Amino acid sequence: MKTVCIVIPAYNEEKRIEKTLEHYGEFFNSLKEEEKIGNFKILVVLNACKDRTLEIVKSSENKNKNITHLEFEQGGKGFAVIQGFKWGIKQRFDLIGFVDADEATPPECFYDLIINSKSSDGAIADRRNRKSIIRSKETLFRRFIGRAGNFVIRSLFIINFRDTQCGAKIFRREILEKIVPKLGSSEWSFDIDLLFYLRRERAKIKSIPTIWEDKKNSKLNIKKTPIKTFFSVMRLRMVHSPFKFIVRAHSKLPERWKISSIVERIN
Repeated sequence: MKTVCIVIPAYNEEKRIEKTLEHYGEFFNSLKEEEKIGNFKILVVLNACKDRTLEIVKSSENKNKNITHLEFEQGGKGFAVIQGFKWGIKQRFDLIGFVDADEATPPECFYDLIINSKSSDGAIADRRNRKSIIRSKETLFRRFIGRAGNFVIRSLFIINFRDTQCGAKIFRREILEKIVPKLGSSEWSFDIDLLFYLRRERAKIKSIPTIWEDKKNSKLNIKKTPIKTFFSVMRLRMVHSPFKFIVRAHSKLPERWKISSIVERIN
């Protein structure tokens, strides 16, 4: 039986993290009792939280010994997931993955990823698969942005996945040991960087249908997020090209002239 580490990056998730930990904890406890998986840990990585997330996570730990946490002052999903990967590698888990704190992906669908990792190097959830069940109706704008963005990503990085951004992925420890030292921690293009290095390693990654529901209290700004993601993707493409000197030059600019600061000032 495979041992499993589930990383949950969390930034100010006091309104959503408790139910996620409860549902994931109960579901995976049942799987362990039924001997469908080996030992498991749900690792919450708190990144620069300023609300009651830590207090709520500690309360969940008291209820379920398979829940634990790491706490950092630095923010960003990419940073949090990388730290979770490093912890899972050090603890020698067979499979290490991550899922969003809002439970947009239910635990039974994360278990599907585990099942599909038995004959591959990992598995990722694909919301674009025709067999996927999307419980939240997408606006035309979000649908357009999602498809256009995926076209750009697939064209620039030659990544043959229709959904690179879904926050539910799992991989074998051995393949993560090869790529984690190379990963950057960009919040907006982390998943692309991850899949790019997996492709370089010729990893066999399955893309499978899922159930997904857009939850309330989302912190994503529908106006700013696509812009941030676009510039982050373009920066990542230059990092992996002969033009990486442009990225170095940009990093030396005064903070107010950096693209990230300009985007933040957009109303």
